[in-house]
Amino acid sequence: MAVPFPDDWQRALVVAAHPDDIEYGPAAAVAVWTAAGKEVRYLLATRGEAGIAGLAPAEAGPLREEEERRSAAVVGVPVVEFLDHADGVLVADLGLRRDLAAAIRRHRPDLVVTMHGGDTWTSPEVTPGALNSADHRALTRSVLDAVADAGNEWIFPDVTETPWSGVQYVAVHAVGYPPPHVVDVTAGVEPAVASLTEHRRYLEALSDDPVEEQARRQVDMSTLTEDGDRQVGFRLYWG
Repeated sequence: MAVPFPDDWQRALVVAAHPDDIEYGPAAAVAVWTAAGKEVRYLLATRGEAGIAGLAPAEAGPLREEEERRSAAVVGVPVVEFLDHADGVLVADLGLRRDLAAAIRRHRPDLVVTMHGGDTWTSPEVTPGALNSADHRALTRSVLDAVADAGNEWIFPDVTETPWSGVQYVAVHAVGYPPPHVVDVTAGVEPAVASLTEHRRYLEALSDDPVEEQARRQVDMSTLTEDGDRQVGFRLYWG
């Protein structure tokens, strides 16, 4: 049975592979946290420049970066950092771990939140399953490793930021199965819909449906339970 998400933290760093990843569910939790006085920052590994069919990366990257900054502001997030790795070809290697560890040292969070990095979006027993993207899988694994790296002065000694071992929890967005920890996001649904709506050009490329309808549908899918509650689920690890 799921238990409430812990509240004994003050600063969170939410880490994702692409602009819009956070808006598909976790942003509802972010809205609840910032409304309660928590400090939340975003870290994006890429600018999502390969994410819009028919739009060249040189044009799509700046556009999607701006959409993400507007989206973050809607849910009370003032700081959005981009690591500038190439979209679509993230690799769980030492280079990505190094950049993530350096960012964790810079932002000094109590809580690190990252996205679902499993092989599929569907539960493991569902077949055929819906595959998760290679970028998501690489990003989540690297975040889990980078939290430990950030606190070890002997790993990546060339990084100038002071080591940070203050991460209390690492939370991974849980999808496709009952989550062990949940955030009641009843109050965060409307901000989450508005936040996803800011990815207007991206959503217009995905469907002819009105952007607002797409955004609400996606937030409903990621937060609405069979009982009619509104929750976002996470699997927690010690930092």
